[in-house]
This record gives sequence, C-alpha cells and structure tokens, in this order.
Amino acid sequence: MNETLLANEPWMRFGMFFGVFVLMASWEWMFPRREWREGRARRWPSNLALVALNTVLLRLLIPTAAVGSALYAESLQVGLLAWITPPFWLAVLLGVLLLDLAIYWQHRFFHQIPLFWRVHRVHHADLDLDVTSGLRFHPIEIFLSMAIKMAIVVALGVPAVAVVIFEVVLNATSLFNHSNVALPASVDRLLRFFLVTPDMHRVHHSIYGDETNSNYGFNVPWWDRLFGSYCAQPRDGHLEMIIGNPEFSEPNDVSRLPGMLSLPFRNPQPASH
Repeated sequence: MNETLLANEPWMRFGMFFGVFVLMASWEWMFPRREWREGRARRWPSNLALVALNTVLLRLLIPTAAVGSALYAESLQVGLLAWITPPFWLAVLLGVLLLDLAIYWQHRFFHQIPLFWRVHRVHHADLDLDVTSGLRFHPIEIFLSMAIKMAIVVALGVPAVAVVIFEVVLNATSLFNHSNVALPASVDRLLRFFLVTPDMHRVHHSIYGDETNSNYGFNVPWWDRLFGSYCAQPRDGHLEMIIGNPEFSEPNDVSRLPGMLSLPFRNPQPASH
C-alpha cells in the first residue's frame, strides 16, 4: 500500500491541479472580479515557468517529500498521533487540520521574520491576482516550506493518507482563493464559514501593511478568526484596491522569471508599513 501511495500521489496532485486550474482560469476569463493591470500575456509565462521549475527541482531533490516523511514516521511509530492512537479516521481528520494550522503559522512567520520575507515577497510582488498567483513562490520558499512541513509531519505523526489529502486540497484551494473570479456576495458570505474565498484572500495581497498582515489562511478561515488576523474587506474596496507590494506597485522586472529569482537577494522593506 505504501508503494502505491507514493507512486500515485504525484498523479493525484497533478490531476487535481490541472482540473482546478482549467476551471478557475476559464471562470476568471468569463467572469473576472477585477480588471487586470498587467494581464495574462506578460505574467503567465513567467508564473507558470516558475511553478515548472519548482516542480522539477522538488522532484529531483526531495522526490518523496512530505508523504515519504509520513511513511517514515509510521514505520517507526513516532509522533503525537502515533502515541495517542486515535481511530484511523480521526487521526486522518486531525492530521489534515493540524497541518493546515501549521501552514497558517508558517505563513505568518514568513511575513514577520525578515529573512523569510525576502523569499515570500516574490509571491506578493505580483501586480495582479489570478489563478497563477497561487503558484508563484520562489524555489527557496518551496524548499523551506517543504522542510518545515516534513518536520511537522514527523513530529505530529500525521498518517500518510492525511498528508496526501492535505496536499491535494491545499493545491486546489490555493488556485481557487487566488483566482480573479466574481462570486455573488451571498455565496461569498456563506463560503467564508468553512473556506477561504477569493475576496477574503485578496485582502492579504493589498499594498497596505495591516491588510497584507491579515487573512493568512489558505484552506479554512477559522485560524484567522481565532488568532485575530481576520480582515473582512479591503478599505479601498475590491475593485479599487491596489494589488502588490509597496516596493513593486508599478509594472517592473519581477514580472519576469529572472526578476523573480533574483528578488530575495535585493534589500527589502519590511512586510509591515
């Protein structure tokens, strides 16, 4: 079973990624929430090239990644969930929720710790927010995030099945909540009880520091509400708000792949302003 899980996990992730990507790209093309400032022609080739580079590097250097760490922890019976031995279904549910909580705090730390902000600002330097923005992360951040996730998986003893579910769901929700799609206000209000919506996450990409340092969640909105980082709406409204980072609020070279890759090595402003 372990070998089957390892073999199928990349294909499950790719299948979900491809299906959700096509759905959200089509949706935002037909019913966009906002007008694009730079547009797809300038941004998409570099954003997609970055995710392709990250995928190749990750598969070459850490082929089994978080799932492999979970299988290793299971073989040694280590980690919190292995020690308290809940029923399997509960271990899977707790594993997914605990991983989501960990990613929430990791995201906050990447904003507050200057060294981590250097790499994370590649994500925030995008001047538009659409489905490809959910893929725009520097390779250094990808490896840092994976290392942190692998350590958490072992420490918590998260079942491998839970890791696969979490990775697939995280991939899908990141594409969804970064997309430039128009949702009726009533639907958005309902979804916000259990899912981070595009309008909710868009606030996080504002140029205002207090808004950037809010709405850190990717999957569920509960952590932001619980830990006081929830912001319901941007002060300038969704149609007028400026997306990006104060350092890069106008069209610039970080819309291209070389600029993205070199950005962590430039002196940044802090995430808060």
